[in-house]
Amino acid sequence: MAVIEIENLTRDYGRGRGVFDLSFEVQAGEAFGFLGPNGACKTTTIRHLMGFIKPKQGRVTINGFDCWNDRVKIQSAVGYIPGEIAFFHDMTGAEYLRFLAKYRGTGNAKQAELTERFELDDSSPIKKMSKGTKQKLGIVAAFMHNPNILILDEPSSGLDPLMQSRFIEWIDEEKKHGKTVLMSSHMFEEVERTCHRIGIIRKGRLVALDLASSLQEKHARTYTVTLEDEASAARFAADFDGQQNGLQVTVRPKQSLERIFLDYYEEVPRD
Repeated sequence: MAVIEIENLTRDYGRGRGVFDLSFEVQAGEAFGFLGPNGACKTTTIRHLMGFIKPKQGRVTINGFDCWNDRVKIQSAVGYIPGEIAFFHDMTGAEYLRFLAKYRGTGNAKQAELTERFELDDSSPIKKMSKGTKQKLGIVAAFMHNPNILILDEPSSGLDPLMQSRFIEWIDEEKKHGKTVLMSSHMFEEVERTCHRIGIIRKGRLVALDLASSLQEKHARTYTVTLEDEASAARFAADFDGQQNGLQVTVRPKQSLERIFLDYYEEVPRD
């Protein structure tokens, strides 16, 4: 069952900028990685999902609700981390979280757990917080009402490596609870570790949509290495899961998500 549906979404800003005839779905319980360079209109797509922008053409729904007409209901129910989080900077973190819980009317069942896990000091005024602390506040704000649908735009931007790892662990736990996740990120490892299906957008158009494993297989390269003797070739084949033929070993290493992305975006010649 599709939870998130985008059908023929088009919004043309002129000069080749915008999204064009964009269609994809995210199924219930699926973690979907949405990749593209700056300017590819990933955030524009996500803002349509959150009901911040009205589609010019096409249809955008979450759980069957129109993302524009039912935007208040969607914004209250979805866990959303924007690429640039807007805060009330005169509030403390705790005041902001209390305000958000009251605004949503959905409670804050996970607030204490998340605050502890991400080591958030919510007593400080937001205007005095570092970028990393503001990002942690945004994460707590997005997840504290225990939403079933997570829409994440560069969710770990500004976090240190320890907190990035904790964030990935948290997403893995949410997946095990059946949450539906759409994640846009420039951190390929983050997407690779959490998402099993990938969409790649280039200049506002979808250029790839497949399982991560299928994309890795499709873009894998084959290399043949010649060793000086058969014993060395045998060891090399064993170490790199290769196929030995005398002095030669053929290997097909797993392709990284970053390399796949560059193949689509830069149109790097295949070896």
